[in-house]
Amino acid sequence: MNDRHYALKRDAEDPLQSFRNAFYHNPNEIYLDGNSLGKLPLRAQEKVGEALTEEWGKTLIGSWNAHWLDRPKRIASKYAKLLHLNSEEIILGESTSVRLYQVIHALLHCDQFPKHLGTDSLQFPSDLYILEGIAKNESLEMSILSYSQETHAEVELLKKTIQDKPGIYCLSLVSYKSGYRYPLKKLNQWASKHNSIIVWDFSHAVGAISIDCKATETLVAVGCTYKYMNGGPGSPAFLYVNKKLISSLSNPIKGWFGHRFPFSFSSQFDPSQSIERFGAGTPSILSLTAVEAGVDLILEAGMLSIEQKSKAQSDYFISLIETELLPLGFSIETPSHRQERGSHVSISHKAAWPICLALQDEKVQGVKIIPDFRPPHFIRFGITPLYTRYVDLWDTVQKLIFIVTSNTFKNYSDQQPIVP
Repeated sequence: MNDRHYALKRDAEDPLQSFRNAFYHNPNEIYLDGNSLGKLPLRAQEKVGEALTEEWGKTLIGSWNAHWLDRPKRIASKYAKLLHLNSEEIILGESTSVRLYQVIHALLHCDQFPKHLGTDSLQFPSDLYILEGIAKNESLEMSILSYSQETHAEVELLKKTIQDKPGIYCLSLVSYKSGYRYPLKKLNQWASKHNSIIVWDFSHAVGAISIDCKATETLVAVGCTYKYMNGGPGSPAFLYVNKKLISSLSNPIKGWFGHRFPFSFSSQFDPSQSIERFGAGTPSILSLTAVEAGVDLILEAGMLSIEQKSKAQSDYFISLIETELLPLGFSIETPSHRQERGSHVSISHKAAWPICLALQDEKVQGVKIIPDFRPPHFIRFGITPLYTRYVDLWDTVQKLIFIVTSNTFKNYSDQQPIVP
């Protein structure tokens, strides 16, 4: 197991190996940042090129009827299949932040839940900003549950908080720092029992782990499409609302695409009776076009197969880290239990940022390795099963060994760029 030949053998036996050919790859580069931005599907180049040249260039305004009006719904229906939803329960467009604002605001004003906002200290900062802004504008109490550490939720403490302070909670299914995965169904059931609802952020989970919203009794979720879904930088987000809730929620951003008849140009807002009521401005057609190639590949490969490979590769990577890197001053921040992690593995080191710089330097051992850094000392490695190879993980560990044992990392600055 502990040699490169073994990794190559695992790759040769991988039933998903052919999907790697569906992506653009740079030579001499190992890309392990799919939990921030997924690679470019080759089919996305074709789709966007066609949308630019044929649809926008030649057909112009006629493309709204011929191609564009139905595109958001068609792609949303594919996400519905991915998440085990009805197609009328999910909408694509806007950003995750906008979607979170819309649905949190709507839930606060539907009078079905206590007017209290809650989250925990593992939550993604942007989500915290949204919640804090709403709480301030609405003059509401908001609680942020702090744990004794920053790598995993203390579930019993979280459950007690929901019980003591019922209301609307927002949690990330997979923690952005450590890769910790929350017990989705258990917490949904607990929230329901205690007059509460959890809005889940699936951004670091969708496309890497299998999510069945119906089986887990998930009622509301948001998420991005540019990480494991390979939708492209800044690609549109999705919003899921269970159909039994939709009619009771009012979109606080009343744009014309949320109107029942947007092209009637009525001066009176008449909200759509479906999830489309959460529409706002004109859909971002070019971004949506790029998204479709990624979700098509995920559906073709199958989420159960993708998650199975993710778990196997994470197990392999963690075993290498335990054997080779822990003696060199690294720590593992990701849970060891398969069911408690997503598809990125986080490690820490007191010199994490200079180590990241050395990893990205192709002059060091002839290969450029792109991880992801999160302050103060986390190095994240996103495993994207459609294109990550076992040998990539082996080579990454070997370069980390060299960087530390040779003190190569001392040649790099501690100063961080705007986008680390």
